[in-house]
Amino acid sequence: MQITDLINSIADRGLELFAFGRGRALPEDLPGICRALLSERGEASGIALARELVALYGRLDAAGREAFFTLLAREFGPDHDAIATAARAFVAEPSADGALALAEAAEPPRRELLRRINMLPEGTEFVIDLRADALDLVDGKPELRIVDADLKHVLTSWFSGGFLELCRITWETPAIILEKLIQYEAVHAIPGWEFLRRRLAEDRRCYAFFHPALPNEPVIFVQVALVRGLAGKVGPLLDPDAPVGDPAAADTAIFYSITNTLKGLRGISFGSFLLKHVVADLQQTLPNLTTFSTLSPIPGFRHWLETVAPQHDRPAIRAAAEALLPVLAGEGGLEAVGADKALKASLFGLCARYLGAELRPNGRLIDPVARFHLGNGARLERLNWAGDTSPKGLEQGWGLLVNYLYDPAELEQNHEAFVNAGRVATSRAVARQLKPYL
Repeated sequence: MQITDLINSIADRGLELFAFGRGRALPEDLPGICRALLSERGEASGIALARELVALYGRLDAAGREAFFTLLAREFGPDHDAIATAARAFVAEPSADGALALAEAAEPPRRELLRRINMLPEGTEFVIDLRADALDLVDGKPELRIVDADLKHVLTSWFSGGFLELCRITWETPAIILEKLIQYEAVHAIPGWEFLRRRLAEDRRCYAFFHPALPNEPVIFVQVALVRGLAGKVGPLLDPDAPVGDPAAADTAIFYSITNTLKGLRGISFGSFLLKHVVADLQQTLPNLTTFSTLSPIPGFRHWLETVAPQHDRPAIRAAAEALLPVLAGEGGLEAVGADKALKASLFGLCARYLGAELRPNGRLIDPVARFHLGNGARLERLNWAGDTSPKGLEQGWGLLVNYLYDPAELEQNHEAFVNAGRVATSRAVARQLKPYL
């Protein structure tokens, strides 16, 4: 008997036990099901109630789902009076027991509700989908943000590094997983099977993290090209007709795409853990590799250049943007800028500013990809002219791509400097490009 069949048989028996033990029928509404699930102590009846909750939620329309999240926010939050009482007791007499009592009082019942739903074989997947729905609702609804925070809290504990398994994806991997790669790829689309087959050839690598509860669902995956030298253009790495190279002759691993697959896990970071594991695996299996680098897009640069730079508080940035934008918008566009040494240097310099020194009001770098890689301890190594001239590449960053270098000997030092002092590790070339715009 498969596990799903076993759980369903337990749930069927649980329905009988629930009715028999209480002399009443199972609640037919979501509030009643939630209350019953939280009060239930028996395993079989708990599974039965969780199954009914999932089924009822699946039949809700958009308005019904918003009402369910509002219910979770209002009825299944922590008891504020209990928190206040525990807090006063702890302030009056601090102790380990007092701290524990305060923590228990602050624990919202909806977190336990989510844990009990996870008794189902599909429980983890349901909670992930539940958070995806929450993310669609939280904008403009502060009351629901706390529900999203609790969903994220529970999922973060379920998807910690110790539960994830690193697997290499090859052409022999089951088709159900290969189809997911085509479906989920977010950086450089995979148009069809022949394109995927090339990305899984001998001079390529693809790694993914899997969770035991989702055996056919890659949680995050990274694509790697094994080449000689630091790649600056993505086209040759994606070309399905490109000749297959010898992995033993490569000296550089280029991480050219990292994709988080499940919307409900947004904000739960796996990327750093994944890259470090992949670097370690590549070092062990291909000792000829000496350089580990990304070839990354710059998704917000064009928008920043066109909207923020012309009104920047630094005169050098304003002047450079005012000189660049008419040429970029005119006939020839990027090619015209590339033909002018001074304009080309300005575009590189403004991009270096955007990636390495342009900050949000909270003091964090404005570019999310830069924040991710620099936070991992990578170095801002090189800006690449016309690295991606596809419509998407031009729309995101005027065709520029960036290499973030992962030097295993410097990762921890760079990471500490970045997170503690906000210092961005850069190559000498990037530092020179950046200097006029600091």
